[in-house]
Amino acid sequence: MSESGETTTHFGFREVPIGEKKKLVGEVFSSVAGKYDLMNDLMSLGAHRVWKRYFVATSGVKRGDRVLDLAGGTGDIAALMHERVGDSGEVVLGDINAAMLGVGRDRLTDRGLVRGLRYVQLNAEALPFSDGKGPDGGFDLVTIAFGLRNVTDKPAALREMRRVLKPGGRALVLEFSQVKQEWFRPIYDFHSFKVLPGLGKLFANDADSYRYLAESIRKHPAQEELQALMVEAGFERCSHRNLSGGIVAIHSGYAV
Repeated sequence: MSESGETTTHFGFREVPIGEKKKLVGEVFSSVAGKYDLMNDLMSLGAHRVWKRYFVATSGVKRGDRVLDLAGGTGDIAALMHERVGDSGEVVLGDINAAMLGVGRDRLTDRGLVRGLRYVQLNAEALPFSDGKGPDGGFDLVTIAFGLRNVTDKPAALREMRRVLKPGGRALVLEFSQVKQEWFRPIYDFHSFKVLPGLGKLFANDADSYRYLAESIRKHPAQEELQALMVEAGFERCSHRNLSGGIVAIHSGYAV
C-alpha cells in the first residue's frame, strides 16, 4: 500500500497492484535491453541523442564532481558525464534492471571507459547511499533520464534524490512530457500508439513493451505537476524547460 493508502497503480493504461508494477516494468526492460538504443532512435527519430547532450551540457557538472545517474540503462548519460567530471570525479550508474545495467557496463567498458565509473543495481525509491553529508552519499548531481515515469512511487524517488545530494547539489530530470501545441497532439498520438508498436514488432519482435512505453508517457505527470512534486520533495529553486515543444522537459531542483 502506498503512503496515500492506494493499493493499485498504473502500468501504462492498466491498473495493477502496486507490488506488481516493479516486476512488470522489469520484464519490459529485460525484453528491450538489447535493442534499447536502436528503438530510442526509431521512437524519437534520433532526437533523444540531441536531448541527452543538451541535458548534460546544461547540467553545470564540472571536473571532480560526483554524479549519480539513476535509471542509467545503457550508459548514454553516464558516458557524457564521465567526459566532464574527468579522472578526479566519479559517475555512479544505477539501474533497477540487471539486464539494462549489464548492457551499459559492457558498452562503456568496450569504449575503454573504466576509471571513475561505478555500477550499482538499485531501486530509485530506496537508494543504498547515506545522506548528502555521509561517506558514500554527497553527490554533486543526481540525474534521471527517461526513467522517472517507470518508477512506482515518484515522490519517494524524488525525496531519495534530494536526500543523497550535497548541500547546494542539483537534481535533474529529463523526461517525456506534455506536448504544448494542440495541433501536433494528434500526430504525436498516431506515432505513439500506431507507429511505435509496429516498429517494436518489426525490429524487436515486441509490440507490447513499446505500447507500454507510449502509454507510460501519457500517464506521467505534466510539467507543472512534476515541478510541484519536486517542491514537495524538498527541492528549492525548482524549474523546468521544455524541449521540442514539450515532447520532453528538463526539470531542475537544488538541495539547500
